[in-house]
Amino acid sequence: MGTENQTYLTEFILLGLSSDQQTQILLFVIFLIIYLLTVFGNLLIIVLIHVDSQLHTPMYFFLKNLSFTDLCFSTTIVPQMLFHLLVMRKTISFAGCSIQMIVFLVAGCTESSLLAVMSYDRYVAVCKPLHYSTLMVPRVYVQLAIGSWASGAFVSLVDTTFTLCVSYHRQSIINHYFCEPPALLKLASEETYKAEMAISAMGVVILLAPVSLILVSFWNITSTVTQMQSGEGRLKALSTCGSHLIVVVLFYGSALFAYIRPNSKIMNERDKMISVFSLAVTPMLNPIIYSLRNKDVKGALRRVTAK
Repeated sequence: MGTENQTYLTEFILLGLSSDQQTQILLFVIFLIIYLLTVFGNLLIIVLIHVDSQLHTPMYFFLKNLSFTDLCFSTTIVPQMLFHLLVMRKTISFAGCSIQMIVFLVAGCTESSLLAVMSYDRYVAVCKPLHYSTLMVPRVYVQLAIGSWASGAFVSLVDTTFTLCVSYHRQSIINHYFCEPPALLKLASEETYKAEMAISAMGVVILLAPVSLILVSFWNITSTVTQMQSGEGRLKALSTCGSHLIVVVLFYGSALFAYIRPNSKIMNERDKMISVFSLAVTPMLNPIIYSLRNKDVKGALRRVTAK
């Protein structure tokens, strides 16, 4: 019955970020610059790690995957948003909305898992340095990366399946700038309790498990660092974890602020602006944080440009 009703709705209308034309032009310029920096920064990280043999380590393997998820995360949302800032009628097809939702969820959920895996990698490097080369062998870190992508794909499959199996044929106006399950479920023409419960359960799994692992990893890292006698050793250990900790705070902080704050179900223009900055700016900042605070990445850049 739900599938039959869906055929009546072939496209959605997005209200976008702002209805003011001058504001839209300003936002177009800002987010175009942000997107270009995001693409350049993340592609640069991927290329450097790929071509420089000194960066062929578990940490940089995970970082390359993280940069790719940031590219997917940003590219699935920002280009369409830029186009919609230049047109009056902001529409997206049902198929396009579905694809955007799938890719967004895969990238976002995979990034959550990758950040946890990277925290575990730093835990092994700092707390078990003598066993690092035997614990983080290629087979292990490749499996960890595959597991991260598999968890992202699984959560995306569950969320999109429950969202798209609901009937949509009464309303087509989405008060948002892109397609995501909560925004779509508000338009459903039938009961959405089961879908909301399934999405909430997946959200708890993909957020609670990684955050728990990250907290445990950094607790052990902190305990190990405080017991170090050498000041130089402490500084080196902290420097290897500092960039990752900043990225973790940015990712989970923006996600919590955007989705788990009071009245988060009521989306106004201010909330949409806060949300889009967290979704567009964080992927831009990640490569900057890792490159500016990382001697290995800066050294690889010098070697590549010197050739």
